[in-house]
Amino acid sequence: MKVLVIGSGGREHAIAWKLLQSARVKTVYVAPGNGGTALDGRLHNLPLSDFNELAEFAVREKIALTVVGPEGPLAGGIVDFFRARGLRIFGPTQAAAQLESSKAHAKAFMARHQIPTASYEAFTDGAAAHAYVDAHGAPIVIKADGLAAGKGVVVATTLAQAHEAIDWMLGTDGAANTLGVQHNAGADGQAQPRVVIESFLEGEEASFIVLCDGKNVVPLATSQDHKRLLDGDEGPNTGGMGAYSPAPVVTPEVHARAMREVIMPTIRGMEKDGINYTGFLYAGLMIDSQGRVKTLEFNCRMGDPETQPIMMRLKSDLVDVLMAATDPHATVPLQDVELQWDRQSAVGVVMASHGYPASSRSGDVISGLPADGEDAMVFHAATKEDGSHVVTSGGRVLCVCALGGTLKLAQQKAYEALNHIQFDGMQFRRDIGYRAIQR
Repeated sequence: MKVLVIGSGGREHAIAWKLLQSARVKTVYVAPGNGGTALDGRLHNLPLSDFNELAEFAVREKIALTVVGPEGPLAGGIVDFFRARGLRIFGPTQAAAQLESSKAHAKAFMARHQIPTASYEAFTDGAAAHAYVDAHGAPIVIKADGLAAGKGVVVATTLAQAHEAIDWMLGTDGAANTLGVQHNAGADGQAQPRVVIESFLEGEEASFIVLCDGKNVVPLATSQDHKRLLDGDEGPNTGGMGAYSPAPVVTPEVHARAMREVIMPTIRGMEKDGINYTGFLYAGLMIDSQGRVKTLEFNCRMGDPETQPIMMRLKSDLVDVLMAATDPHATVPLQDVELQWDRQSAVGVVMASHGYPASSRSGDVISGLPADGEDAMVFHAATKEDGSHVVTSGGRVLCVCALGGTLKLAQQKAYEALNHIQFDGMQFRRDIGYRAIQR
């Protein structure tokens, strides 16, 4: 069969790489893809982003399955668009994707369906937002309401930081454009900046990702990412500077609680709201010292960089699982699918460009890329071909992943592979997985 993967990041490279391992797959197209997918002779980049052109290609080439990687096309309604043309596609509809595209919508959904989360208020008025922060004090969390590529969250430890974040996100200081938020429409139909202000939660974060067919849920391997730019979880938030799997903080008890208190109430809540949730569902969890969970956020797709180490560990045929999730008459229905995982741990370290996350420099030549191996893989994100060179083309450039018998061994192998790679201005953390290794 032929498969189409939509997206250009490291997540999409990892998904395409895994799909290629299926005996059922003849060809994988990636739209638009990146420099890494271009280098892989088994993958075919497709320079398309328009929904109509993509759908026409899927019809013409008899694409058996389309998998959507990033949040932008999901929020734009690509799943609805493809399904209206009778095309099989894995992902949530535009209505379902509001769980990610609007943080205010997600918080209201959680409140309505008793899903544990932090207390909050949403504001479009700067004065009211500032007054709320003054009344509640710091630490406090400020979030831009729309899509912000993982960078629209500020954990303010002081009132000054909180007030600065509000001005930045609402645009009252003229800086909102640097955030690149895709704002949601207000009551008048016009896009308007909005912030969600939440109480600060203590604990350790984990990424809990499942795939859904509307009723049934199959959990993926647990993982944890590192959102801060610098070692020791210091510096500004990013889209993710690395991840590892499994995450020891997700004990069997925490896993059961997350399914019982977060995941299944979300799927059932969607049903009550008249929405059939299909696709990946990502719950960012905060786990306290007693193993209690609260939901920090929802994403309606796999996380990046969590996808990369998760795909390294997945032993099951990904195509079989996704076909079961998109076929109500599947020979093996999703509720009977049990995923098989490599017992080894996986670590992925992100290499970012100069200036990230505040800005991103492009055009730096990348050298020293190692050949793919059984235990190590370099997934490309913001790269492109430039003549005979591969160059950077944005913020998070590469994710260097490795498997190891222990998390420490996986970490060592990832950094050994990374040490051969060079490009001007590169940034990376040297402690990915440190929390779990210190346990």
